[in-house]
Amino acid sequence: MRAVVQRVTSASVTVDHRCTGKIDQGMVVLLGVGSQDTNKDVDYMVEKITGLRIFDDSEGKMNLSLTDINGAMLVVSQFTLYGDCRKGKRPSWSDAAKPQVAEELYDQFIEKVKRTGIVVASGVFQAEMLVEINNDGPVTLLIDSTKSF
Repeated sequence: MRAVVQRVTSASVTVDHRCTGKIDQGMVVLLGVGSQDTNKDVDYMVEKITGLRIFDDSEGKMNLSLTDINGAMLVVSQFTLYGDCRKGKRPSWSDAAKPQVAEELYDQFIEKVKRTGIVVASGVFQAEMLVEINNDGPVTLLIDSTKSF
């Protein structure tokens, strides 16, 4: 699994002119599922992302997690994170999971984050979405369950 994690002051996702998810302070997780991903990757990503200390403490240091600040998470499916641009001008999507598998692991990620007590909002899997992100910092991190970067 791959994720782009952004610390935000607010964010929302809209599908067909209808807001399907909205948060105030917290993080946006653009989540891609790879063809080799399993439940193990979901568990790794949930633990890693929910534990990230990317929020400022009283001294202005990034020492606090999403739980520490009582923040929320907006999760948006993002198969394009598996776009391979090394050859030619058109990305290859061959490393992205098939939609049925990807949706199941995406849903598991959301459910497991909710079980930690974090409030989660989300987009709609495989829909055309308009995502509004007010990046705070900006703080943007890349996370891969295979630890390839």
